Amino acid sequence: MTNLLPEKKLAPQGWLSFWQLRKGSSFLLLLLAFLSLGIGHASAQQRTISGTVTGDGTSPLIGVSVVLKGTTTATATDVNGAYSIPVTGSAGTLVFSYIGYITQEVPVGAQSTLNVNLLTDAKALEEVVVVGYGTQNKRDLTGSVASIDEKDFNAGPVTSPLQQIAGRAAGVNINQVGSEPGQNPNIRIRGITSLIGGNDPLVVVDGIQGDLGLLNQIPPSEISSIEILKDASATAIYGSRGAAGVVLVTTKKGRAGETSVEYSGVGSMDVIAKKYDMLNGSEYRAAAEARGINFNDYGGNTNWFDEITRRGYTQTHNVAVAGGSETFTYRTSLTGILQQGIIKNSSYDNYIGRFQGSQKALKDKLNLDFNLNASVRNNEYNNGSRIGEATNRRPTDPIYTDEPLYKDTGPYFLDPQSFGYLNPVARTNEIVDGDRTNNLFGSLRAEYRIIGGLSAGVFGSWRRTDRLYEGYTSARTTVEGARNLGEVPANLTGEERDAFLNNLPDGIATKTTNNSDEKLFNAFVNYKTDFGDNHLDFIGVYEYQKQIYDGYSATARGFLIDNENNLSSLASADPNLFQQGNITSFKNDRTLASFLGRANYSFKDRYIFSGSFRRDGSSVFGENNKWANFFAFSGAWRISDEAFMRDLTVINDLKLRVGYGETGNQQGLGPLNSVRLANNAGTAFFGGTLIPNFAITQNENADLRWEVKKMYNAGIDFGFFGGSRLSGSLDFYYGRTSDLLFDYAVPQPPYPFGSIKANIGEILNKGAELGLSYALIDKEDFSLNLAGNLTTNRTEVKELSGTLNGIPLTTNFVVWGSGGTTGVGSTNNAISHLIIGQQLGTFYLFKHAGIDENGNQIIDDLNGDGVISDGNRENPDRYIAGQALPKFTWAFTPSARYKNFDMNLVFRGAHGHKIFNARKATLSTLSQLGQVNVLQSSLDLGLQNLTYATDLWLEDGDFARLENLTVGYNFNKAKMGAIKNLRLSFTANNLFVITDYTGIDPEVSSTGGSGFGIDYGIYPRTRNFAVGINATF
Repeated sequence: MTNLLPEKKLAPQGWLSFWQLRKGSSFLLLLLAFLSLGIGHASAQQRTISGTVTGDGTSPLIGVSVVLKGTTTATATDVNGAYSIPVTGSAGTLVFSYIGYITQEVPVGAQSTLNVNLLTDAKALEEVVVVGYGTQNKRDLTGSVASIDEKDFNAGPVTSPLQQIAGRAAGVNINQVGSEPGQNPNIRIRGITSLIGGNDPLVVVDGIQGDLGLLNQIPPSEISSIEILKDASATAIYGSRGAAGVVLVTTKKGRAGETSVEYSGVGSMDVIAKKYDMLNGSEYRAAAEARGINFNDYGGNTNWFDEITRRGYTQTHNVAVAGGSETFTYRTSLTGILQQGIIKNSSYDNYIGRFQGSQKALKDKLNLDFNLNASVRNNEYNNGSRIGEATNRRPTDPIYTDEPLYKDTGPYFLDPQSFGYLNPVARTNEIVDGDRTNNLFGSLRAEYRIIGGLSAGVFGSWRRTDRLYEGYTSARTTVEGARNLGEVPANLTGEERDAFLNNLPDGIATKTTNNSDEKLFNAFVNYKTDFGDNHLDFIGVYEYQKQIYDGYSATARGFLIDNENNLSSLASADPNLFQQGNITSFKNDRTLASFLGRANYSFKDRYIFSGSFRRDGSSVFGENNKWANFFAFSGAWRISDEAFMRDLTVINDLKLRVGYGETGNQQGLGPLNSVRLANNAGTAFFGGTLIPNFAITQNENADLRWEVKKMYNAGIDFGFFGGSRLSGSLDFYYGRTSDLLFDYAVPQPPYPFGSIKANIGEILNKGAELGLSYALIDKEDFSLNLAGNLTTNRTEVKELSGTLNGIPLTTNFVVWGSGGTTGVGSTNNAISHLIIGQQLGTFYLFKHAGIDENGNQIIDDLNGDGVISDGNRENPDRYIAGQALPKFTWAFTPSARYKNFDMNLVFRGAHGHKIFNARKATLSTLSQLGQVNVLQSSLDLGLQNLTYATDLWLEDGDFARLENLTVGYNFNKAKMGAIKNLRLSFTANNLFVITDYTGIDPEVSSTGGSGFGIDYGIYPRTRNFAVGINATF
């Protein structure tokens, strides 16, 4: 296949000019040369101090910082707790520091071996986690926050940060639907909160706010921790953007000491885990003959699925340089992520450059933090629809024409007897379908300590994304609309007709741009103080956000020279083939102004209270609802610190938490959703003149406003046995989303358009979460830790009715989803519905009662009136057959270490839900024999036609999957010279799945979109095997 475009054609300009260097090794050399500037060399005579650092006299500590006081000389302990550091003379002092342990300063003296035992610090052990607009000791949290550190990330060929934390947090459902290159997993935090307003969480990377697309601009290997804010008491600080939860990403920073160079790389082989079981050529002919079906047999025996697929691969490479002094630290990196998809000519490349710097000034009163990220992302698409085309095509058709000269390489086969015939191999090999996205974002944070615990500062960020999509469909793809455009004159026949068709312009070219420009500024004041047994901290913030989106799309048809070079000259297309809508453009902007604050108070570190308030003003809502208030309050009681608990030595930590908060949701709405819109409705010929017509396409709603989610949360955190070997948390939550955004049908008149977007309705969301971790064995040479989580969730429709401008809007049994059962008439094809009192994603279906002797489906007459009632809405012959959302999900994540070896596993599962196998329904009707292919199972089923959406295609969606298995080996530092750390690893992903579902994967779309739980066919899920290396110099 021809490449999407010549490299120079779309080469990014200006700040992204490094793209042109990416293919050569000169790029890496240039980068390393740049990063090495300023690295000095010690020339003084030195000696080496070495030793081992342990914690509480037992296990060795990995990663302890060892610094020669007053200098930039530093190192860190290896996997065995060993270190070595050069010193000059005997007057120096070594500083040993590690999170959770008391820092020690030890004079060097004349000794050459120095072993140190760090003691646990109860206060230091209070792990610091990132929360909205600040940090907080994990021990003092009053809300529900999941924190995942780098050491707990899933390993392997990771292309999205979400893949690193799948299965690692209770209440956070992350699932990968297919393995299309560059595709982000779906994420839902505590289920579904909105029908059309959006359910993706807000993403915050080092203070920069964005959608899930922001995660694609962060190298997964450059992340140090991810925090997930789950309940409203934690997310209310983000106001109208916090209803679906918040994902906080903290990236790695430089540390004072000698410069270090890090490399990490992973290479994997990706294979298809499961295929559709279709008829081959011989079986197809036999099946058609047995049923007396005549068809055009062209003598082929083609496995179309195998012809369009291949073995894929994934590579990730990251080079980072970090270091600095006591006043300035830096970290800079370059990352490359490359994927070759298992469908031919599908791929994904992402190249990311990053710089982070921190500066202390004015006697350490001023702290400056600077971040800059630049990336170039390339996608070449051949998505899951190729699989649908391949499974549909008859196996008896050849790939190429049967002309002897060309039968193996020549023109692609087209069935002259089939209208709209599509050759899957031609479509896969010849289509040009891809985009290039340039991203740039950065931030600057300045904070000045005024006096004592009072500080003030500012934060600003800018994010720019420019996407160019280019698609070209030539006649070689066999796509009907791309070849022989135009009508053949009636008087032309035979050779004259063929000559006319051959001279007609061919091909369709499309260019689309999507650009976004997002700016954020905030000014803040922090105050912290301790007086007696009291602690108080406060933050107040003013924030302003501005977002501008613009783009255009142009499509041209009919080119004399049919190739992708026409993308450079759309004007050379045939102007007579221009159609309405071939050129479109848009521009919109939105602003969000906010005033917010949060206060935390604790007494004796035992009774903890927190409260927050935010007032948001948004430009996307109706004139009458521009501003809204959001607040939260929560408290915690550390029971384990009470006097009556002191004799219970088995309990190390026990804390009760309660909270309430209100958040909003403005996802899915643009700045024009509240106003009346009109569009071109074609032209009419009147009085000898073409007159353009316009029609109202959206009703005005000045009362349009954000959805409001009110959530209660109660939880308990615990740690039992010495050192809290058994620890965990248990949470219960109950929330309601009111003022639910939905498209309601309205009468015409008085409304000029038949539907309106309005805030009417309510859904309920409730559940429970349990997370556990147990250090079963913790020895010097061997450790075994068992961890896991369990989540239950129910999302229920409570109300879909109300009044708007005095007009009642009442609805129930609403068809939910983007499509019905393929092949069934629109009257009876609906699958999923919104039903008051039932869960979201309820399957409301006809009941299958068997197949008669003619192969027709028998439908159960549920109301016994002797008639099968037609209709997709409330129907006496339909019934509630099941739900798409799982009743509970779980993960089990054990880990073990033996000397230098370690092993980590991630098991995941979901239970108590159904999947409607729409793809199986499409491929199971025998009336299609002679036209398209069918599944092997269809022969035994014996069904001729689809007439109703029935529970015949409804299957159990339960599954248990081994998501990740990683085995690693850490080399002894003492034997590696200049190499500080070296680790080799092997990872296998998606090793097996246990399920009764007959589709190619049970994770179809159970958390995304309005069609969740319906399998229309997906990009195949892969199983991959990877080797990795991590080295520090």
